[in-house]
Amino acid sequence: MPHTEFRSEILRHLTYTLGKEAEMATRYDWRMALSYTVRDRITESWHEAMRTSREGKMKRVYYLSMEFLIGRLLEDAIVNLRLDKQAEAAMQDLGVDYDAVVATEPDAALGNGGLGRLAACFLESLSTIGTPAIGYGIRYEHGLFRQTFENGRQMEEPEDWLSQRHAWEFERPDVAFEIGFGGDVREENGRCIWTPAERVIASAHDTPVVGWQGSWSNTLRLWEARAAHAFDLAAFNAGRYVAAAEPGTLARTISRVLYPDDTTEQGKELRLKQEYFFTAASLRDILARFEREHDDIALLPEKVAIQLNDTHPAIAGPELVRLLHDERGIEFNASVDLARRCLNYTNHTLLPEALERWSEGLMGRLLPRHLALIARIDEWHARLNPGRTITALEHGQVKMGELSFIMANRVNGVSALHTELMKKTVFSELHALHPERIVNQTNGVTPRRWVLSSNPRLSALTTDRIGEGWVDDLEQIGRLEDHVDDPAFLDAYAAAKRANKEDLAAWAKESLGEKIDPAAMFDIQIKRLHEYKRQHLNIIETVALWQEIRDNPNADWTPRVKIFAGKAAPGYVFAKEIIHLINDVGRVLNADAVTSKFLKVIYPPNYNVTLAERLIPAADLSEQISTAGKEASGTGNMKFALNGALTIGTLDGANVEIRERVGADNFFLFGMTAEEVVERRRVENHAARAVADDPRLARALEAIRSGVFSPEEPDRYHGVVANVTGPDYFLVSSDFSDYWRAQREVDAAYRDTAAWTRAAALNTARSGWFSSDRTIRGYMADIWDIRSSRAFATAAE
Repeated sequence: MPHTEFRSEILRHLTYTLGKEAEMATRYDWRMALSYTVRDRITESWHEAMRTSREGKMKRVYYLSMEFLIGRLLEDAIVNLRLDKQAEAAMQDLGVDYDAVVATEPDAALGNGGLGRLAACFLESLSTIGTPAIGYGIRYEHGLFRQTFENGRQMEEPEDWLSQRHAWEFERPDVAFEIGFGGDVREENGRCIWTPAERVIASAHDTPVVGWQGSWSNTLRLWEARAAHAFDLAAFNAGRYVAAAEPGTLARTISRVLYPDDTTEQGKELRLKQEYFFTAASLRDILARFEREHDDIALLPEKVAIQLNDTHPAIAGPELVRLLHDERGIEFNASVDLARRCLNYTNHTLLPEALERWSEGLMGRLLPRHLALIARIDEWHARLNPGRTITALEHGQVKMGELSFIMANRVNGVSALHTELMKKTVFSELHALHPERIVNQTNGVTPRRWVLSSNPRLSALTTDRIGEGWVDDLEQIGRLEDHVDDPAFLDAYAAAKRANKEDLAAWAKESLGEKIDPAAMFDIQIKRLHEYKRQHLNIIETVALWQEIRDNPNADWTPRVKIFAGKAAPGYVFAKEIIHLINDVGRVLNADAVTSKFLKVIYPPNYNVTLAERLIPAADLSEQISTAGKEASGTGNMKFALNGALTIGTLDGANVEIRERVGADNFFLFGMTAEEVVERRRVENHAARAVADDPRLARALEAIRSGVFSPEEPDRYHGVVANVTGPDYFLVSSDFSDYWRAQREVDAAYRDTAAWTRAAALNTARSGWFSSDRTIRGYMADIWDIRSSRAFATAAE
């Protein structure tokens, strides 16, 4: 469409949707008008996709996830619809700064880390491929939290992303389900009747998710909790004004915050309520849609594929059985069979503590019928598998990982290594009982968001060299390898990276007050804070490097800027201490007149998708240093490699596959393997031995322990040091020496500018396999047994 028509539609929305005159419009007003104009274009393909799915009675994918880290949507939609030139020209005609307007959009606070970003990539890829799908989650009013730093400590404030109108969603007051908690169960005419004591309403809000070139759009349906009876007029008239509004306040609590602190019983109860709330609402919605289109419940597995993204929606198994058995009168075994053939489970962790467990007391109090059904499902599984010892109920706990496995048609890992370890560790007995059930689907990322949109310089260079086909067929990017020995191409590649680094340096100076040199190596570790991700290994090595530079400041040091970002869970005290330590080390190092020209540390607060889009294109080195055997896959490692950052990492998660594809010469490997990790833990005093064997490590830990970075509180980090010199479960001390060795190899490699650029370009060229489009096609073939709309149309013809 011509940009003049686009401009007219923006003005129409400004005038009639927002009620503003152009002369009085703020940047917010212009963004909203632009967003509504773009949303109109998406809505056309969205309605067509829904109509095609409905009229064709197509099988759909239903993706249940506690998180959808979708980030900003305006620029993403403009890029996918290929409206960027029209939008920029229209805003220019209107005398409005397009980039400044787009930048005012807040990130949707619907997730925290890789789990939620993966879900967002998957929805976009499902739309790009043209696979009918609906993502289901919670419409969090305040998300996780807004992270700030106070004297280096993480502080948590509520996210306020919904203080502005969310331009992309459509409220659906006609789609609402009553969700119950507590109460009692009675038997009546041979059927169990659950009468909840508490009821809330799950109300739907829909956001269209457009694919590349706008040919298909799917739906993200988020549930908001509200009270069944929001206002007690009798209490109000009696003067009890706070009590009158209490029902509405308590109901809204369910959809206020992502991952409420569950270190208290009240927190555990709220979290289980959240999980049941969105899962139950989603399943009722799924069944309602199925029953509008089909009159034979036996067709359910042929028309419905439900994917559980981790154990958060694991209650889907017993809930779907309840809906089929209790409410529709289907025999129990048949109900279990129908449910199991629809349900699939993605495992994201090998950490036993992350495979959720709920006490039978809490489950029985909150979901009494489900506890009984879980016990019956467990008995059913035992009858079919005599001699088994693994159970879903054990020692007064409901084990949601085992329940998910038992009730799943397929269970998938998210990298080749993770899938094999899953078979050998957390699900070894269940795998032996059901050897066909576990399959692998290595994660991927959408190239539209993570290259085309976030790294326009690299995108333009790639398209100039190989054409535009790589955007929806990322493996075509491999054709760039034909150009890695062309000096002109390498010069252009290096220039794009340098410009991205200059942009980041300008932002750091303006936003953080830190001056960083774009010529220095940008060494970046961005991910949620957890001991197994080993941000503390990174900062301890940073301290050791600082000490070496101070000892010999005239040596040929490779300048580095160490960049950290990520949030720690509010109740995760040790992770918050690591954040505090990183900021304290940064404060000392950045003020050191002798060493700061060689080494700086910055930690931008409130890591989100927008910050990732700023950091990843500017990265030279990607830190993927988790303890081997602990990271399921990672997706940040893929984004970095695709954008031309070299990886320093362990053989963990998808690092294994990245190294295989980009080449060992273009990857800095260190650390023990997963098998060696297990053996090392068996060594008595393994951490103390590692410290004794490495004077650099001992010296760095002593500086941290003695208060060099916390002189006002010298014992502040005694706990951190005691951890890595004592139990050190994640083997920070044991992997330190090899990490130091690999980092010095990085220093030497970076000094050879031409060789580094070539290696970076090879990382880009060889990372095309790590597309979420490829991952989704794997799910379609191996798990969901579903075709895209395009295949359906071809078959119909």
